Amino acid sequence: MFQPQIQKTTTRTFFGMAELIYHSIVRDVRKTHSNAVVGLLMNMMQTVVFVLTFYAMFFFLGMRGAAIRGDFLLYIMSGIFLFMCHTKAVSAVVGSEGPASAMMQHAQMNTVISITAAAVSSLYLQLLSLFFVLFIYHVAVTPVVIDQPIGALAMLLVAWLSGVGVGMIFLAMKPWAPDAVKLLVSIYSRANMIASGKMFVANSLPSSMLVLFDWNPLFHTIDQARGYIFLHYNPHFSSPTYPFYVAIALVLLGLMGEFYTRKSASISWGASR
Repeated sequence: MFQPQIQKTTTRTFFGMAELIYHSIVRDVRKTHSNAVVGLLMNMMQTVVFVLTFYAMFFFLGMRGAAIRGDFLLYIMSGIFLFMCHTKAVSAVVGSEGPASAMMQHAQMNTVISITAAAVSSLYLQLLSLFFVLFIYHVAVTPVVIDQPIGALAMLLVAWLSGVGVGMIFLAMKPWAPDAVKLLVSIYSRANMIASGKMFVANSLPSSMLVLFDWNPLFHTIDQARGYIFLHYNPHFSSPTYPFYVAIALVLLGLMGEFYTRKSASISWGASR
């Protein structure tokens, strides 16, 4: 009754939404651990464990010959970083606050802000982990040389964006069948352990095997990223634009599905989350 009347302009609305997204990002980052530094270290250790596991597998199975000429550990990390960025984006978006969440009762809060915060927070953590791991490797082991760092970073962002798109598809389905979506997300993440192509390069695959991976946008981003990272690798059987267009299409489909789901939101859905 006695609240001051504030005229809403486009600029004020934009900065108000940006502030909400910022605070939501901070909240999402702190979900993993109350201490932000510990949360970052846990994420870094997960990445390091992945890298060491695949290094040991390549070494003991004698698969180093399938790698690109250059730094073998950087070859492994190039696949792990993009895989982690994609998978973490899927999990973060699927786990974001839905239309029946208690957070949606707060003024000006909506599912778009929640999804954006979850996606950006996952990218923030993965980028920090990537830079810290590469810095430690550069200082303690050997200098890291990336042929075209801007192109490699662009492929990392495309891998993240495609993960956001896949996550939004699952998020739109989640209120209708939460248990089935949880199983599908787990199957998708496990399948990408192989289907992402992080253990081999597209140029080394025969055409009969290439068709098994060509559908996956993550396969294209990893192969293209290695083309930007390594001077002596030129990817012939992957595309830098295909995963980007697929990611945009998935995001748009996810937004339409989420809008339809939001209109049918029910408080009882909160019990099934």
